[in-house]
Amino acid sequence: MIYKIRVILDSADDVLRDLEIPATSTLEDFHNIIHQSFQLQGDEMASFYETDDEWNQGQEYCLFDMSGGMEPVKKMEDTTIDQALSKQKPNLIYIYDFLSMWTFMITLVDIDQAEDGEQYPRVLFAMGELPDEAPDRNFEADPRFDNDLGDDDLNDDDDYYDEESFDDYELY
Repeated sequence: MIYKIRVILDSADDVLRDLEIPATSTLEDFHNIIHQSFQLQGDEMASFYETDDEWNQGQEYCLFDMSGGMEPVKKMEDTTIDQALSKQKPNLIYIYDFLSMWTFMITLVDIDQAEDGEQYPRVLFAMGELPDEAPDRNFEADPRFDNDLGDDDLNDDDDYYDEESFDDYELY
């Protein structure tokens, strides 16, 4: 089976690639075709993330295990595309270079049979050029954690601790 996937740079300009890749390829193979098709250098850390229909970030599939064995991680090299994408879960987020935060939205468009004589993976369509710098990211707090404190309340330290609480820890 061949997965037809659209990869869109999260930016104001239209920058996208339509790719075809075998369903049994790993996410690491997919990572490689993404950075090649967008002409990213390919020497930075990257991760895929499961996501819902509103693009909320979920389970991470990392390029390298940086946890030091402290927690189980899913790695790109151990995960096939058909394990991460399906008609029921058609979206992923891909982040390349965690300092610049190149962010791409990935959507499964179609699942088809391989065509005889075709080489996969392949780029079907390309639109737009990658800008010189990653688009600015606007991170917003999850509204469920909004505590309705105004700026004046944040400067009122008496709401958060008192002098006696420091004595409990013998810091001085």
